[in-house]
Amino acid sequence: MKPDILLIGDATPRMIDRLSGEFTLHTSSGPDDLAELLQRIGPILQGVMSNGHGGVAAGVMDAMPTLKIISGYGVGYDTIDVNAALQRSITVTHTPGVLNDEVANTAIMLWLAVSRRVIGADAYIRAGRWPREGFYPLTRSVQGKRVGILGLGRIGQAIADRLAVFDAEILYHARSEKDVEYRYYGDLTEMARNCDVLICITPGGAGTHHIVSARVIDALGSEGILINVSRGSVVDEPAMIAALQAGRLGGAGLDVFEDEPNVPEALIGMDNVVLQPHVGSGTVETRQAMGDLTCDNLIRYFKDGKALTPVPECAHL
Repeated sequence: MKPDILLIGDATPRMIDRLSGEFTLHTSSGPDDLAELLQRIGPILQGVMSNGHGGVAAGVMDAMPTLKIISGYGVGYDTIDVNAALQRSITVTHTPGVLNDEVANTAIMLWLAVSRRVIGADAYIRAGRWPREGFYPLTRSVQGKRVGILGLGRIGQAIADRLAVFDAEILYHARSEKDVEYRYYGDLTEMARNCDVLICITPGGAGTHHIVSARVIDALGSEGILINVSRGSVVDEPAMIAALQAGRLGGAGLDVFEDEPNVPEALIGMDNVVLQPHVGSGTVETRQAMGDLTCDNLIRYFKDGKALTPVPECAHL
């Protein structure tokens, strides 16, 4: 008998084919459908694959008494109630490693775009302003800047590696000091005060909610640039918007937002802000690798009881 697996959210045809070959696959397209599905087949479900956006709440797990594993698509897993899973020894997995390069590239791309005002310059040409008004105003160089990284994990390190070509002085803030050559700051506000650019790549969740506060944003200053490729909840969005409007923050490059897919109207009208629709890992190659690993975790678990990439909290299971 094939194990019964529930797919929450969407998946690629490649993933569907792989999962269907190994499991009896059940799909849910939304909250209403999910409730009906759990009531009908919850007791037989042994695994869940989540696309990372809808997540898996404790109440959903409760409806699956034989649940053994939740395989998350993405490196972030703040939408999955890991504590509830641990209470039942349910393994939770994610997809670290395979998206490091792409998210790091996105962070650098956003920084370059904000500093050199790429979007504004493009619009300047398209509006026919160059022949009428002359050359576009000067922008800011990215060379030799002090760049603070909030969260020096796998992706944070990949960002730091790329910063070397810009002769950047790298600072970082993390839960603890690491064995690296960069300067560590235990106080995020102090680090913001001492850097030109702040790149956020820390996990989301209650522990980092609004860690980039109004105080941190003000410390970054009127010439400072804020880049967020982590989670929208990490930044106090209203405080950031107020600082941008008042000129207390120089610019921002944002791939994530607090109420996705809804983006504050105030941000859309700003020419010193570059916006991306949460596509930091959004390339064909990287998303395929993420999908493969999501499936591999499920397949491996049901073969020998051990997943390939459990989240840190579940590494002992």
